[in-house]
Amino acid sequence: MAFLSVFPPTKVPVFSSSANATPKRSSKSTKTISPSLSHAIAPTSATPKKVLVPVGYGTEEMEAVIIIDVLRRAGANVTVASVEHELEVEAFGGTRLVADASISDCCDETFDLIALPGGMPGSARLRDCKDLQKITSKHAEENRLYGAICAAPAITLLPWGLIKRKQTTCHPAFMDKISSFYAVKSTIQVSGELTTSRGPGTSFEFALSLVEQLFGESVAKHIAESLVGFQEREELWHLHDTNPIERHALMMIPADTCSRRKEFNEVQWTFDHIPRVLIPVANGCEETEVVTIVDILRRAKANVVVASVEKSKNILASQGTKLIADKLINEAAESIYDLIILPYLWKTARFILGGANGAERMQKSRVLKKLLKEQELSGRLYGAVCSSPTILQSYGLLKDKKSTDHPAIVNKLNDVIDGAGVVIYGRLITSKGLATATDFALTIVSKLFGHARARSVAEGLVFEYTNS
Repeated sequence: MAFLSVFPPTKVPVFSSSANATPKRSSKSTKTISPSLSHAIAPTSATPKKVLVPVGYGTEEMEAVIIIDVLRRAGANVTVASVEHELEVEAFGGTRLVADASISDCCDETFDLIALPGGMPGSARLRDCKDLQKITSKHAEENRLYGAICAAPAITLLPWGLIKRKQTTCHPAFMDKISSFYAVKSTIQVSGELTTSRGPGTSFEFALSLVEQLFGESVAKHIAESLVGFQEREELWHLHDTNPIERHALMMIPADTCSRRKEFNEVQWTFDHIPRVLIPVANGCEETEVVTIVDILRRAKANVVVASVEKSKNILASQGTKLIADKLINEAAESIYDLIILPYLWKTARFILGGANGAERMQKSRVLKKLLKEQELSGRLYGAVCSSPTILQSYGLLKDKKSTDHPAIVNKLNDVIDGAGVVIYGRLITSKGLATATDFALTIVSKLFGHARARSVAEGLVFEYTNS
């Protein structure tokens, strides 16, 4: 199956302005050019499974993107459908997603799975969409797989009568809406064709459960291993043959469970203003990492700017998710940031865009290089996820500093710390990758705002937060 995504040429939506202004460097004008992009995804079967993921205003972006990301990794043909009048949707935390189609275009389609992300008012927007209700009700009547996470089981499926006499879980804030006889507090609940889960912090387990039901255990295992990046997680799979839900949860635990994070050369990350964070992105960026970090930092009330190093704000991420940045990097560079974070970019993503892929554009961006150099010289914060610490090293920004990287390329760094998913060294923070993105973001929250704020954010995510 070849997956082709092209942005609508007639309209380029813009993120809503942040409430807190960022200090300016200088005044410059920028020009936006829409790219033409294509992304090939390897199939797992001759007839790929068709999946519908509807989104609306206020959909929880972590949940939507993780579901899309994981299912596409498994080889599913995922259609992201907007229940709004336009394809562009502003999610719960301000991330702008561009859907593949309008929900009205899906009315005559037959899907193997319909997966509803949660969030508010996103779940209510899905509930009130008559086309989606008709599609999902018919789908359920035909005994096809469907699932919902977070608020969606209680706010969307319950009024449609689609959780009747089924054991169901959902976000703790909405559990009282479900009959106490059928309400369960498990991370994942599979009741016949229905699968439900609790929140952003359980999205990986939810998506992996759907993969196993669609494609089988071996595919789910393969995807789980690729997400974690540690081959040594295989033994956990075999230890829990009779409990696939527990198995998925364990597969998502980083191999170095002895410590989620380690800190060296400790310094305080405190400010007398709302912290300003810059996250540069390019085509091929890992959508789950970007959206997870942005969502969590915004939940903590940081002022986050997503800046494209491409010629357009339109970004096609590694698994085909379409995002829209707040600014172009030239415009973003006019301001000063307390923290700059580099997400992971796939060097193997098949993008045709002026002969260079996103990873190359990120590394060769003179504007970004200057920003990062100034960040270090000024004693401000910076960090990177997965393989992006190698970009920092190429700029000389890891000299005499401890860090971590994706297990496959840690030998490219000079002073790598094993035994932790997240490593802090003074004003530098690095992380191993996808499975540690939530810990990475919550660690930043704890450094900027304290453990109480981080714990509060984690509770809303339904994610276990620890101080170590």
